[in-house]
Amino acid sequence: MFYSQSFPKSPAASAGARQLMERLDAELPESTLDDARLLVSELVANAVEHVPGDGAVEVRVDLADGRLRIEVTNDGPGFTYVPRAGNARDERGWGLHFTGLVANRWGIEENPTVVWFELDRP
Repeated sequence: MFYSQSFPKSPAASAGARQLMERLDAELPESTLDDARLLVSELVANAVEHVPGDGAVEVRVDLADGRLRIEVTNDGPGFTYVPRAGNARDERGWGLHFTGLVANRWGIEENPTVVWFELDRP
């Protein structure tokens, strides 16, 4: 199963991406679906907050045997991820940290900017 949807860069984009995960309801255990909702919401919020200008954020969902892969694509210039200390007190900027903790695999690609993660299917 593969599908994608674009969302205008706005505060509502994260909620739209979470709702998009409902298409997976019959395919995944609730705990995996909860993880997917959290991570896609965080990655879309990052794109909305950090990518300058108008435009869209695209969410691609690929459900295959053994794994769920979600890609969040935007037209930003890319970035270098700097890991943060788990005990940092800043309330913002935890999206990629959570992604590293929850996802089985994740990464960043450029041209266009794509942040992706994979969750193993039980």
